[in-house]
Amino acid sequence: MDGKALVRITAAIFVAVAVTATAVEMIRKKDKSGSAVLEAPATSQSPLREGLRRCQVLGEGALRDSDCLRLWTEQRDRFLSSKTPFVRSTSQSATPQSPDANSPGAR
Repeated sequence: MDGKALVRITAAIFVAVAVTATAVEMIRKKDKSGSAVLEAPATSQSPLREGLRRCQVLGEGALRDSDCLRLWTEQRDRFLSSKTPFVRSTSQSATPQSPDANSPGAR
């Protein structure tokens, strides 16, 4: 067998493997998208979770829904374990103070 025939056979095998791998991946993606439909569990654990599921189903419309905004705030506060929202005093500067040029640590 000469070199040209060997190269052609190798190229044909490579193309066949690539096509097969692509077909398998496309089938796998279709299966995942079919099973990726979000379904709420039959029994929800809390009204907060039920409301968040409803907001999730609303999608982009939830950004304009006041109930969803309230639920997200409640969930965020619960996640961060904060009972009161963080409020920065207007008298405090947001930037750190630079050390005094005359202090010994500044040199």
